[in-house]
Amino acid sequence: MAAYPFLSPEWIEAAQALRTELAAEIAAKYPDQATEPPMEVKANVIVTDAPFAESTIEGHVDTSGGALTIENGHLDDPELTVELPYSVAKSLFVDRDPQAAMQSFMEGKIKVTGDVSKILAIQPPKPGGEENAMAGEIIRRLDEITE
Repeated sequence: MAAYPFLSPEWIEAAQALRTELAAEIAAKYPDQATEPPMEVKANVIVTDAPFAESTIEGHVDTSGGALTIENGHLDDPELTVELPYSVAKSLFVDRDPQAAMQSFMEGKIKVTGDVSKILAIQPPKPGGEENAMAGEIIRRLDEITE
């Protein structure tokens, strides 16, 4: 399986294909773990300083439909907007280092506008334990496509 730089156009395409491929498989394999997001959130995300992009990467996270949706482009009616450097996004979602994210937030590298309380709903899945095997499977598959 090919691996691509995190958030590159190729990685986004592979992650979207993976999501489509895994949706039914994961739901069938882990039916007792398919839960709704902890709260509804509609957030725009801006990632700056990506090494492969000439401009910012713009996407959004939306759980208002009862499931987590992550897509390119911005929502017209977000509840919040999060702007962060590529290195911080990678530390949080690829390296799964919440300490680096917290430090970056305290240093002002992560900028949040809007309903800050909603940021708690935007958490990467945490692997570990039999009760969270589904998250571990998703992470393993994403790791396979990430350089």
